[in-house]
Amino acid sequence: MSEAKKRAVGLPVADDAVDAARALGPEAAARRHAELVPILQRASELYYQQDAPELSDAEYDRLMGEIVALETAFADLVTPDSPTQRVGAVPTGAFGEVVHGRPMLSLGNVFGEDELRAFDQRVRRGLGLQPAPEPAPDLRYVAELKIDGLAVSLRYERGRFVQGATRGDGSTGEDVTANLRTIEVLPERLGEPVTAEVRGEVFMPKAEFARINAEREEAACLPTRTRGTAGQARSASRIRE
Repeated sequence: MSEAKKRAVGLPVADDAVDAARALGPEAAARRHAELVPILQRASELYYQQDAPELSDAEYDRLMGEIVALETAFADLVTPDSPTQRVGAVPTGAFGEVVHGRPMLSLGNVFGEDELRAFDQRVRRGLGLQPAPEPAPDLRYVAELKIDGLAVSLRYERGRFVQGATRGDGSTGEDVTANLRTIEVLPERLGEPVTAEVRGEVFMPKAEFARINAEREEAACLPTRTRGTAGQARSASRIRE
C-alpha cells in the first residue's frame, strides 16, 4: 500500500484490513461505505448528544475500523461528512456554545500489531526519523491506562476557574461551567495567578457509579451504563467524588 493511500484517512488501520477492503472492488466498497455512514452517524449522535448508546464500544470500533479501511483503500470515498472526518458531535443546543481556541482532538486506537506499527511509522515520519526497522535511539514511548470519561476543557484566568466546556465536535463545545463547579476535586483557584487551559477527562469512580444506579433503581429508572459521567456533567445533577 502506497504512503499516499495510507494518508488518505490518517487513522490507524492494518494492512490486511485495507487489502480486504480493496478486494471488494470500487462498486461493492462504495455500497458498503454507504451502509456504514448512517449507522456510525446515528451511533455518534446517540453516544455524544443523547448519552444513550445502542452499540457497544467494541461494535462501534469494529465498524469504524471497517470504514477506515474502505476509505484508505478507496480515497474517493472520503467526504467531509464521513464519520472518519469528525471528532465527537456537534453541540446539542441545550447549553451555550464555546469555540475552542485550539481544536480538541480525539485519541486514536489500535487493535493489532499491524496498526501499532502503522502508528510508529506515522510518528517516525512526523519526526523526520528513518522508518523501522532502522534504529531510533531518541524515540521513546510512554504507556498508561486510559480513563474513558467526558473530555473537557477548563479555562483559568489569573488562577481562577472561569469556564468549562465539552469537546463537542472538536471546534465547538458546550458550556458546562456550572455543572463542573460541582466537582469537589476541581479547584476554583490555582496556586499561582496563571492564565491557562487545562484539558482532561471527567470520570466517575466505580463506587459513585454504583450509588447512582442504586438510586435510579429505587426511583424505578433504568440504570445508566457507559455514559454516566457525560450525562451527569451535561445535566443539572451533582457529580460527587
